[in-house]
Amino acid sequence: MGVGELRMCMTELSEAKSDLSKGSTSKSENKRIMSGFLDGIRCGDCECNVDWGERRNTIASIAAGVLFFTGWWIIIDAAVKYPDQGQFHHAYHTCGVIATVAFLMINAVSNGQVRGDSYSEGCMGQTGARVWLFIGFMLAFGSLIASMWILFGGFVVPQKPVVYPGIAIFFQNAFIFFGGLVFKFGRTEDLWQ
Repeated sequence: MGVGELRMCMTELSEAKSDLSKGSTSKSENKRIMSGFLDGIRCGDCECNVDWGERRNTIASIAAGVLFFTGWWIIIDAAVKYPDQGQFHHAYHTCGVIATVAFLMINAVSNGQVRGDSYSEGCMGQTGARVWLFIGFMLAFGSLIASMWILFGGFVVPQKPVVYPGIAIFFQNAFIFFGGLVFKFGRTEDLWQ
């Protein structure tokens, strides 16, 4: 829809509005004018039409990288802002490290290996891939649950004056967890086969 067509629609709409304010338009004619206003507008019908199916792996990888980076950026910000052990105990970084290891474990196994579609059995085959993926998901969920425990047990319930480090730990683990899910299930393996 060009600018001229949009101006024409806006002119028709303003004329219909002025007629409506005079009371000369019936209710059915008013519905026809309003429904015709959006008929010419199409979403995604521009010259820069992008085929998102071909770029699925790229978009999923970028989104997962941004989530992973954001998680670590938040915790580094909290560690720099609260360097004292009393405000932010440095052992709390363990959750983020375990979440990162889980991220790597989950994405080290392809979906084809889990399904048994791969050509080579590897060292442990399909069962080993499933066990590896299960352990990775256990570590990911465990670090997310532990970060919630740290948030509430270490910062909210004791009513500490500064709660931001606990929130940072939770969001770090949540972003790493969701980044791992996006990287694992957002990509497709069809391009390699």
